[in-house]
Amino acid sequence: MIERIWSGWRSTYVTAAPVRSAPEASRSDPGAAGSVFTRILNSGASDADTHIVHRSTTCFVICNLFPYTIGHVLVVPFREVADLEQLTDDETSDLWSTVTRTVAVVRDVYRPDGLNVGLNLGRPAGGSVPDHLHVHVVPRWTGDSNFMMAVSNTQNLPESIDVTAAKLTAAWAVA
Repeated sequence: MIERIWSGWRSTYVTAAPVRSAPEASRSDPGAAGSVFTRILNSGASDADTHIVHRSTTCFVICNLFPYTIGHVLVVPFREVADLEQLTDDETSDLWSTVTRTVAVVRDVYRPDGLNVGLNLGRPAGGSVPDHLHVHVVPRWTGDSNFMMAVSNTQNLPESIDVTAAKLTAAWAVA
């Protein structure tokens, strides 16, 4: 049975609350220009060193440094924008085409039972880098949560990010 608690006052509070999205919060160096993704792109480091596994015309695929599971990647536009409506038509088309190909590559490499694909737009929605939208592609397996997550909030990842990046980069080469 669903319990409901009416809190009509909440609407006024939420719509009147000041915006608390601080792009600097997603940056380890507040003085650095751009999001963490922009800084990676501008770093001059190799794709292997940054775990970028694929580049398309307007976006790239990068391994998540803090993955939920092995094979968790992000599809990110090169251009730093916060919301989908800020993308050009070409960027939108390329982003979703790359997401579709990424799903196929992750399925081929990891053989998951399912996948989560999604965006968190804005800090209140869970966006940890709210100034640079990115699409999560997360492989999932039946029973992939275990007592470690439930009891000690600890993940057990059986593969290093370097191995994940190498596998996905090789798969993109033949995709």
